Amino acid sequence: MKILVVGTGAREHALVRRLSKDSSSHDLHAAPGNPGMAEHATLHDVALGDGPALTRLACDLGIELVVIGPEAPLVAGLADEMRADGLTVFGPSKAAAKLEGSKDFAKRVMNDAGIPTARSITVTDPAALETAIDQLNPGGKVPYVVKADGLAAGKGVVVTASRDEALEHARACLTSTADDAGVVLEEFLDGPELSVFCVSDGERVLPLVPAQDFKRAFKGDEGPNTGGMGAYSPLPWLDEAAAMRASVEKIAEPLVRAMRERGTPFIGLLFCGLAATRDGLKVIEFNVRFGDPETLVVLERLESDLGALLHAAATGNLTQVAAPTWHEESAVAVVLASEGYPLAAHTGREITGLDSVEQEGCAVIHAGTKRDADGTLLSSGGRVLSVVAREDTLENARVRAQSAIAHVLLDGSHYRTDIAERAAHGEIERTVRL
Repeated sequence: MKILVVGTGAREHALVRRLSKDSSSHDLHAAPGNPGMAEHATLHDVALGDGPALTRLACDLGIELVVIGPEAPLVAGLADEMRADGLTVFGPSKAAAKLEGSKDFAKRVMNDAGIPTARSITVTDPAALETAIDQLNPGGKVPYVVKADGLAAGKGVVVTASRDEALEHARACLTSTADDAGVVLEEFLDGPELSVFCVSDGERVLPLVPAQDFKRAFKGDEGPNTGGMGAYSPLPWLDEAAAMRASVEKIAEPLVRAMRERGTPFIGLLFCGLAATRDGLKVIEFNVRFGDPETLVVLERLESDLGALLHAAATGNLTQVAAPTWHEESAVAVVLASEGYPLAAHTGREITGLDSVEQEGCAVIHAGTKRDADGTLLSSGGRVLSVVAREDTLENARVRAQSAIAHVLLDGSHYRTDIAERAAHGEIERTVRL
């Protein structure tokens, strides 16, 4: 099958890498791509924001399946544009992608469909912020949760014990967005977080295995929120099969049904960001594409064909494919970030040592990298690359990933040394009722 993956980051590199391992032979293309994808796919220098050019490229190449990676082109309507030209696309329409494009919209759909989630108030008037935040946090109950309504590259959420900090972030969200945009204030959901990806063809849903990511920049969950500093799968504190079943029955299927009844069927990847509370799984957020870095560990565990699964969803034929099968081993991904990330990343610095990572049996997944005219690999973003290890136990995978990433040399870079540590050592309490 001739497949085009649209995007530039780690998620897209992981997709291309996994598609290259399918039992069937795919002709892989990526636009714009990154240096890591060049090992498996033909790269095309077409700007990510140029929908007409991407559509022309797919048509000219005779692409049989387009996989749109990032959220921004989905929210902008790239899937609609491509489908209008007769292309088969894995990714939701602009109307369905609003589930990620607007947290307020997602909340309204969840409330209408009876999907368990945190209580929330959407505020558009700065004068109403203090009353709303005190209503959700009576008596100064902490922490406060404040979310930018629109896209924020994983960094629009503040969870804080400081009322002043919460209000400051809320006011900043209101002044930095469109006139009609708001900020979403939520009650805090107590319990460990997890991510469950669900593939949908607009009617049916197939779940992928759960993963857990780490949003804070530094060890011990300190520092500002990031796009994600690492992930692992499986989760030893969770009944994986029960969590997948509950995610489908209580969350993904009602959501997909609600979207279909609205006349905006959801076709693509529904990312369910969940809290494992004592009252069961509750939705923190929905995304409309594969998550990064969770995708790296989920696809590392995938045993069955990815291309067949995505094509079946894109063509409304999920009933024609078997449920995905999985390796039992554990996978851990650790993200290497540029100096200053996530506030003001320093880029353009040389990266070396990747051969040593691969010699340790780990995969290098590129995110913010580029090559200069001489072919030297340079950093070009905040999250530069990830190292992924798969081993018989979570502890062994964690140790191998940490050992391997230490070989990567990038001036000023940083990474977390505690990815999956608490889970591997049995320190996460298993209290969720599924």
